[in-house]
This record gives sequence, structure tokens and C-alpha cells, in this order.
Amino acid sequence: MKKSQLLSAKILLLSLAGLSLSAAELTRYDARSGSKMRIEGTSVVHDWRAESPLILGFLEVGPGFPTDPGQAANPGKIEARCEASVKVTTITSRKENNEHYENKMDDKMYEMLQASAHPMIVFHLSELTLKEAPKTKDDPYIFDAKGDIAVAGVTNQLTMPINVFPLAEKKLKITGTVPLKMTDFKIQPAQLILPAFKTSEDVKVKFEWMLGQKKAAAAASK
Repeated sequence: MKKSQLLSAKILLLSLAGLSLSAAELTRYDARSGSKMRIEGTSVVHDWRAESPLILGFLEVGPGFPTDPGQAANPGKIEARCEASVKVTTITSRKENNEHYENKMDDKMYEMLQASAHPMIVFHLSELTLKEAPKTKDDPYIFDAKGDIAVAGVTNQLTMPINVFPLAEKKLKITGTVPLKMTDFKIQPAQLILPAFKTSEDVKVKFEWMLGQKKAAAAASK
């Protein structure tokens, strides 16, 4: 009985060691300022757009992920964990020149997105695959990202192409465009502002996410 318990303890310790090693191999990036998410749609009156200047969250990536500009990388799946989120009340309506449109439209968006009950739009990554390495140093690494997105209390699966730009100083820029249907999240598009302002259920979400590695702590002075 004691030998069995000792063997079980050894297996547990080896498993924990393996998990610790796996976690140590991941490189973590945290959200930085300079990000933005933009929503674009159409209506019977005119096109509309809204934008948030803040994307929160983190990205953890394993070996094979390009962390430096011009780094060699082979197509295939990359170990990765990611959570990206946008606070609903940071999204505001915008004119074509990107000036603020009006508070009434903002308030209607918050109501439509159920901001009180579900204050965040959240994306969780489940799979990341490098599809194409850059042909020049200025081109992005092209990935397929799969995961779940939660909007207004409804969660749907999502697959989208993303562009990854490794930058200097251990930073990343990730961009992408993904089409969504408001009705997939039980949002009625005709209720956006007024009955006369009938909108299409189809919207386009564009994002530019800036991330950076944490700087190493300065060595304590002796």
C-alpha cells in the first residue's frame, strides 16, 4: 500500500513538473495602449460606425511563434492561450471623420448590447495556426485563429484570419477583420436607434491590438 502511494506521489510530482515546464515555455504578452476596435455597419439612411480605443487581455505563445521581426517560422499549429476583451461602454458612435456622432446612439448601443448585465465583449482563443510566413520583412505573419466570442450574453464560435507584426522592444501588433451577424447574438438590428433608422444585421469588426512583454525587474542594488 505504501509503495502504491509513493508511486502515485511520484507520478503527481512528474505531472506537475511537466505542467510547470510547459507554462515556462510560453511567452506572455499583455495588452498595451494604442489598440482599437471598430464596428462598421449599414442602414437605410447611411452607413454607421463605432469605435473603442481600448482592447484588454493577454496572449501567451509557445515555441515556433514569431516574436522578432523577420524571424523564420514554419506553418502549423502554435501552442497559445489568449483572452481579448472590450468594455462595451468604451464603444462610441463615430462620424466619417471619426469625430463623436451622438450620445443617443451610444446609449442605444449600450442597451442593445446589454451593457449593464454583460459589460464586456470577450474572445477566448482555442486554436492558433500559422498559415503563411511573410515574404518580406514588412509583411505580416498570417494566422488562423479559432475561439469563442461572447456578446450580450450569447457565445458563438468564431474563426478568423489575423495578421501578426512582431515589433521592436518585444512588442506585437495584431490586426484583423471579421464579419458578424447581430442576430447570431440575439440582437435585433432594427432597434439600433429609431424604427426609421433600420440597419442591416451584418456588421464588420476591425481591430488593431497592441501587446508587449513585461520588462524584467531591475536587479536589486547591493
